[in-house]
Amino acid sequence: MDLFDTLAKTFFDFQAMADVLPQLLQVGLVNTLVISIAATVIGCIAGMLVALMGISPLAWLRWPARVYTDLFRGLPAILTILLIGQGFARLSQQIFGPSPYPLGIIALSLISGAYIGEIFRAGIQAVDKGQLEACRALGMGYGPAMRLVVVPQGVRRVLPALVNQFISIVKDSSLVYFLGLLVSERELFRVGQDAAVLSGNLSPLVLAGLFYLIVTVPLTHLVNFIDQRFRTGRRKAVAPISGLREVAELETVGAPAEDARP
Repeated sequence: MDLFDTLAKTFFDFQAMADVLPQLLQVGLVNTLVISIAATVIGCIAGMLVALMGISPLAWLRWPARVYTDLFRGLPAILTILLIGQGFARLSQQIFGPSPYPLGIIALSLISGAYIGEIFRAGIQAVDKGQLEACRALGMGYGPAMRLVVVPQGVRRVLPALVNQFISIVKDSSLVYFLGLLVSERELFRVGQDAAVLSGNLSPLVLAGLFYLIVTVPLTHLVNFIDQRFRTGRRKAVAPISGLREVAELETVGAPAEDARP
């Protein structure tokens, strides 16, 4: 019984959770979503640029894209955040003031850009090459063909992977606290950690973890739903073609029998 009480007080002190709940909602959750959404948007822009450079026929465009991707995918996220957050601190103070918030977003954007670039590249290269060749045959240049035909199809194919990447960014946003955020800029983990130190138990951190689950678990199910809809849509698109073929084969088989009648 003593062990149960100890665990309950350590992880499920509801009074400590209630005390930190307003901060988690008003400060931690808001900042976590702002960091994650901003890093994802910037990462998508950078990732698309890297993907297009990576599949370019020009070597002087492919190599920088390859180096960028290998660099930021190979380094641990915390190392990248610390190198950028501390290495450019003076420059950031001159531009953004004392807040390290923008540097944290930039670091996460560079990391996500490398992963999203590979996602976009795989999606674009999965589009049948005949699409591009058909566009060129119609007189479209390489740029318009990629922008209007190939890239939209590639992006549609990788939507589930993009949502998965956003989930990873939400979790990696907790690493930004190493840069020493201001009180008004603390994300979920930092708010929970500070409250855990003050209260003397881990209940605020458990509540912060629940907020992460509230954000990430529905997104995980959304990924599965989108992927299932895409697969179902492709099956429905193929089914009528298969049925027509079967009808044509039956008609072909039945034709000689009708001709043989007297």
